[in-house]
Formats: sequence, structure tokens, C-alpha cells
Amino acid sequence: MKQYTPQDITYHLEYLSLLSNSFKNIAAATTELMNLKAILNLPKGTEHFITDIHGEYQAFEHVMRNGSGVVYRKIHDTFGNTISEKEATTLANLISYPKRSLARLKKEHADMAPVYEHLLNQLVQVCIDATSKYSRNKVNKALPKNFAYIINELLFRDEGFNKNRKSFYEQIIHSIIDLDLADDLIVEFSHLIQQFTIDHLHIIGDVYDRGPGPHFVMDRLINHHSIDIQWGNHDILWMGAAAGNSACIACAVRICLRYANTSILEDGYGINLLPLAALALKYYNEDPCTQFMPKVTTEIPDIDDELMAKMHKAISIIQFKLEGALIQRHPDYEMENRQLLEKIDFDHMTITIDDQTYPLNDTFFPTIDRSDPYALSCEEKKVVELLVQAFINSEKLQRHIRFMFSKGGMYLTYNDNLLFHACIPMNADGTFREITLDGKKLKGKQLLDEMDRKARAAYFDAEANCSDFLWYLWCHRDSPLFGKDQMTTFERYFIDDKAIHKEHSDPYFTRIDNFDVALYVLDEFGIISEEGHIINGHIPVKFKSGVSPIRAEGKVLVIDGGFSKAYQSKTGIAGFTLIYNSYGMVLVSHEPFESVEKVLEDGMTVRSTNHLVEEVPRRKLVADTDAGKALKNQIRKLEMLTYAYKNGLLKEKL
Repeated sequence: MKQYTPQDITYHLEYLSLLSNSFKNIAAATTELMNLKAILNLPKGTEHFITDIHGEYQAFEHVMRNGSGVVYRKIHDTFGNTISEKEATTLANLISYPKRSLARLKKEHADMAPVYEHLLNQLVQVCIDATSKYSRNKVNKALPKNFAYIINELLFRDEGFNKNRKSFYEQIIHSIIDLDLADDLIVEFSHLIQQFTIDHLHIIGDVYDRGPGPHFVMDRLINHHSIDIQWGNHDILWMGAAAGNSACIACAVRICLRYANTSILEDGYGINLLPLAALALKYYNEDPCTQFMPKVTTEIPDIDDELMAKMHKAISIIQFKLEGALIQRHPDYEMENRQLLEKIDFDHMTITIDDQTYPLNDTFFPTIDRSDPYALSCEEKKVVELLVQAFINSEKLQRHIRFMFSKGGMYLTYNDNLLFHACIPMNADGTFREITLDGKKLKGKQLLDEMDRKARAAYFDAEANCSDFLWYLWCHRDSPLFGKDQMTTFERYFIDDKAIHKEHSDPYFTRIDNFDVALYVLDEFGIISEEGHIINGHIPVKFKSGVSPIRAEGKVLVIDGGFSKAYQSKTGIAGFTLIYNSYGMVLVSHEPFESVEKVLEDGMTVRSTNHLVEEVPRRKLVADTDAGKALKNQIRKLEMLTYAYKNGLLKEKL
């Protein structure tokens, strides 16, 4: 134990006095000291990195259940060559989908008793191996209440198992089967293995939009035992919508209609779309709305695509009006070039952008006032008011977004890795671009810190128009979450010339391939370790075209490989995930997920390919992590508390 002086103790006496409420005497303090010092020598827990989920709940849930193949590898670590590939796959699928797997096994076996006994013994062994990196206290806290005693006995059986207590453990298994508790216990063991194969989850942005189930993803994340989130541009859009920002709301609704995902709004968050439907039928009933037909990426029963197209166009026009008005009240955003409705020549049905005139492919604009194009009609205004109230009053949406604020941020440094969704705004020479916010010129880490603060204030502050900053983060050229010079939504709908659809990416996305630039970014955020990395997503990696997710000589990992079905034709895969355990980093590329039934029928636990990114020279321990640094600080405080007790500077408590 480090030697302390009375002056050290006096300086920290107020804190130590508070600490003494938790550790009331020398015995309690020294017991915790021994525990924390022992934990430092355990292997580092496994981290799981996922990005750009885009509402693809089923594929996300599959990856979560099997830990990007970690469950399967854990089975091989446990049994080695004593288990066949078929049996390992069956066991991995049981752990990933216990209820469905059991249902299939019951159809195949008339007598389940020997099957239960075999599976329970296997699960106990895998769970022992999965929990071996953690303290008994941490494991016990995770045990389900109904089976805590039984699981504790099975997991922490002593070295004399084969001699003195073999029949004791056998009888526990037999009793479980006789009492018809085997199914329940198998489910609980499977959930424990899933939890302890992955210690911490990183979500690097874009839970929302395109796919049909972001609300299901958020439900799953809220119940995760250890998680952080780096906001993506699609997340910040919904954060702005939850804050009641009408421009963000219109855009969120538009995207749901674009991909025929109205169930997110209606069933997921209780948002009533009937007023919008009534408006659409009134003004666009005779309009074919060809440019607004939904892009259906999943099978949706009884979809009225014609009505959805009319609603899609109605909310799009509302969005362009609201955005134009927002830009007018924020001249500091310098986005006048995105006020496009006023650039329409309604006599010739053309639009002039950057001195170039383009014909419009859709010329029906019954709600646009030529003299005041950004003014909402009375009906549009009513629809917007109802939508704003619905978003603000959606209890489930507010719960999800508050969780996003609580666990999320613009970036995170974690175990010598820098995590953010898209980019750090840069100049063409690879230096940080200076951006003016509220009269202050900021760049690099300072910029992201201030944007993080302003984003939180934009949600929690009731001041009028405060939430406009969340829209800024959604689509402004200087937003680190967006990373492009403009969002050409209007052009993609109304102009056939694809050249005008182009959105130019921030220089970051090309400069970051340079090793020295990557080091420059890491240094800006205080990461000087040779093992440091930048990990982000946002731009789908066109893997099938030979583009590598590993950049800058291994310092940068771009792990958006196309979770969203809308991107898979471009990427050729169904997403990347990253695993960082005590031995190093492994990048996992996934094949498209079809269904759980297909997985169980084919006997495939996870259709993926592993790519070794980095192998550490020695196995990392908890002591080498950020959690280890925090534990060392706790140890110092407990040592001070023990010194204070022993030297009469604080009294022990009964």
C-alpha cells in the first residue's frame, strides 16, 4: 500500500468522510481493496462495435444474440476438438435462440430428458468459461432472481467436483428436468452467455431511418447492461423531432413514408397520420405523385402505395416550406442556397440553381403561394401543429430519445479508441476547419464539445427555436454528423439530371486515409497510444468493389458495411461489426440476414467472415483499460480511508 501523510488525508477528508458511509470500518475498506486489486488482473472484457443499424431490427437482433460470432467461438474455446462442427452450431443456435431451438428439438425427440441433461451440462460449461473473466460479485448481480441459487451452485462448483460433489450437481440437473424447469433454465443460461460474451456495446450512430424497426432497436438498447451511443445524423433528426422541431418532424415523417415505414410512427410511437392523409387526398387526389412512390425494402402487407405516395409528396412540400422558414430566421447558418422554392419559375416550371436552369419533372404545386412560397396553408399549418403535439407527447419516443441523450454524445474516447459517427470537419490540407458558432470560432475537439452541449440544450431548453440547432446538425455542411456540403433532397425528387443530385463529402473522408492525419486527429482527442484507432461509420463501404474498411495503415476503421437493405446492393454485404477482446481486434463482415427460421434450418449460427485487424503483443487486462484507471483511483481513495481509520483521522462506524 502506498504511504500517505496526514496532509494527504486532510486534503481529501470531506470526500473520505462521505466514502466512510459505504465502507464503515477497516475490515470493509480492506475487503473492497482486495477485491478491486484482484479485478485489475482479470482479462479485459469484450467490446462490440455496431454502426448504421438504420432500423433493421431483425438483422441487428441476430448480431446481438450471437455476438457477431463470439458465442460460436466461445463454444470452441470451451470444448476444443471434443465437439463436432454440427454440434457446436446447434449449441450456438440454442444459445442465440433458445425458445425456437427448443421447440425444434421437441419435434425431433420423443424423450427430452437425456437431451435436456446433455444441453444443460454443455450450457453450464460454456457459461463457466464466459463468466470466468469477471468477478463472482459481478456475475451474481446478473443472475435471474428465480434461478440465482441454482445457477450460482452450478457455475461456482469447486475443484472437488469429480470426487465429493459430483452426485450433488447431477441431482440438481435431474431435479430441474423432473420439475419441468429445464426450458426456463436453458433460456436463462442462454441469456447469461449472451451477456457475458460481450461486456460492452458501442453503437456508432444511425439507429433510425430506412429500416422498419428503429423503435424495437431502441427497446433492446435501453435494456442492455452496458452501452454507449455516438449520435448519427439520422439519430439527431429524431432527437430534433422529439424536441418538437417542426422541420425535423416533417423530415422524419417524409423518410418513413419514402420507405413505407409508417408503422414506426403509428404503431411504434402512436403518431396519428390521418390528418396528413386527409390533406394529401384533398390536394393530391388526382396527382399520380410518380416521384413519390415508396421504396419498399421489406414485405409490407396491404400497403396502399398510391395513398402513401400522396402523403409522401404532401409532407415533402411541407418540409421544404418549414426548412426555408428556418433558414430565414437563421442567417448565421448561411444556407440561403438551400431555399429552393423561391427559385422556381412557376410559369415555365423550371428551377435555377447556381445559374443553371433545370426543368421540373413534377409541376403540380397546389399549396405553394408564389408570393410567399414558405408560408404554410391553413390545412398544412394544422397538420404540422398536430404532428408536433404528437411527437412531443409520445411517451415511448421521449423515453427513447432521453436514453439517446443519457448514453450518447458527439464522440467518445474509450480504451484508446476514438469513436464518432461521421467526421471531424477538415480543410483540404487535412487540418481542422474553423467553424463559427454563436460568434465563437471553434475546431476539432472544442467544436464537437460545444456542439454536444448545444445539442443537449436544444432538447432540454424550452426557448423558442432552440431546437433548430438539431436540424443544423442533421444537414448543415459544417455538421460532423452529416459531413457533406449540402443535402439535395429537393433535387432528387424534382430534377432528373443526376449531376445536380451530387453531395460532396467533407475533405475528412479522403484526408483521413493518411496515417499522419489519423495521428493528428487522435492526438487532438488525447489519444497518443500506438494502439489507438479511429472507429466510425456513416459512409457505406463498397466492399464488393474492393474498398477496404481498414484505412490509414490500420489506424482508421470504417465499419458501415450496409446493415440497411437499401445499401446492400452497393456494399455487397450486410454490414460490418467490430470485436475488441483481450487478444486484439477482429472485423466481422456479415452476409444478408433472411430470417431466424432460415438460420435454424440451415444450421448457420452467423454467416460472416472474420478479418484480423490487430493482435496485441500481450493479453490486455482490466488494469490496461479506462475502467482499470477508474478502479486504480478508487483503490487510492480506499487506501487513504484505511490510513485515516488506522491513524485516528476518522472514526470507524458501527
